Amino acid sequence: MAELVAINISKQKGIPKEAIPEGRLLEDFGLEGDAHSGKWHRQLSLLGTESIKKIEDMGMEGLCTGRFAENLTTRGIILYELEPGTKFTVGPCLLEVTQIGKECHQHCAIYHQVGDCVMPREGIFARVLRGGIIRPGDPIELC
Repeated sequence: MAELVAINISKQKGIPKEAIPEGRLLEDFGLEGDAHSGKWHRQLSLLGTESIKKIEDMGMEGLCTGRFAENLTTRGIILYELEPGTKFTVGPCLLEVTQIGKECHQHCAIYHQVGDCVMPREGIFARVLRGGIIRPGDPIELC
């Protein structure tokens, strides 16, 4: 079963995010209080623990959730295999995939330490179609 592992937030762009015990997803806006929220196509960023493990396997141990600046850390679903337009639920919320990966203009600290970063290839972005409160452990289901 796919599930939400962590909810991560930051007040500024360009910095790692910190885990919070629950989050409020706002319809057509994103994660309440996060710097990346807004009325655009990249309201939420998601990255799977499966992708994070690839970097850990390259020698970067002990990566915590939010280190790649992802809002939602997942397990049990290969996010980058989803097509834009795919809809899925996280707990009571309905999300739609809008983008797979992104161009990395300035390499992050992880890239400089191990020579790679998975977020530009395997992170996904989504918009919130139906909001609500989410918590780690919430199920993730494709629609």
